[in-house]
Amino acid sequence: MEQEYKITSKNLDFYYGSVKALQSISLNFQLHQATALIGPSGCGKSTFLRCLNRMNDLIPGIRVEGEICMDGENIYKPSVDVVRLRSRIGMVFQKPNPFPKTIFENVAYGLKVNGVKDKNLIAERVEKSLRSGALWDEVKDRLHDSALSLSGGQQQRLCIARALAVEPEVLLMDEPCSALDPIATQKIEELIHELKDKYTIIIVTHNMQQAARVSDVTAFFYMGKLIEAGETDTMFTRPRLKTTEDYITGRFG
Repeated sequence: MEQEYKITSKNLDFYYGSVKALQSISLNFQLHQATALIGPSGCGKSTFLRCLNRMNDLIPGIRVEGEICMDGENIYKPSVDVVRLRSRIGMVFQKPNPFPKTIFENVAYGLKVNGVKDKNLIAERVEKSLRSGALWDEVKDRLHDSALSLSGGQQQRLCIARALAVEPEVLLMDEPCSALDPIATQKIEELIHELKDKYTIIIVTHNMQQAARVSDVTAFFYMGKLIEAGETDTMFTRPRLKTTEDYITGRFG
């Protein structure tokens, strides 16, 4: 049976002005799996993640060569609706970034931007998203409080719920736990396990243990190149390359 890929990157080069930040990245992301992108700071993993939903388009002077396809269609084609693309490929950032609005309004925001006006539908989707974000039980009695009144870990789960409200197919996470304490981190990791039944998840992490715990596939980036990728168990126990082994065992980076 042929593997079903949700996203494929093929010979992707990425430039900031004249600086080549990514070199010939080819990597496939399977449906309903979590892939961890690991590597030292500045190796290109977050840049690559942002290529997957064209977030880098917001930076002046960037250039992309090669292609990234979602469901077989190149997302860099001129005809692609980037707003629509970003609702299909949600993103959660390193630091929780709730809007200075109520908890309810944070989650409802994307729906309203996309033109949903039915108040009952919005209320249903807000509850469903907060449940998916493992936050409903903690906030159901305070939906009209400011999102900024939540703890850091709760804010990050709110941001995940906000991303899920528009029903994306893929969820990108750029070091979603780096600003959180161990208990909040554990909740986010448990959430990732639950979410991958419904979504394709791609997570950038500096934390080797986290990559080992949450991902099915791990991809190791170094100096703008994809060095090695494979099933997480294999990558952590029998990597093919010494560079990968040295990084995973903490000998460098």
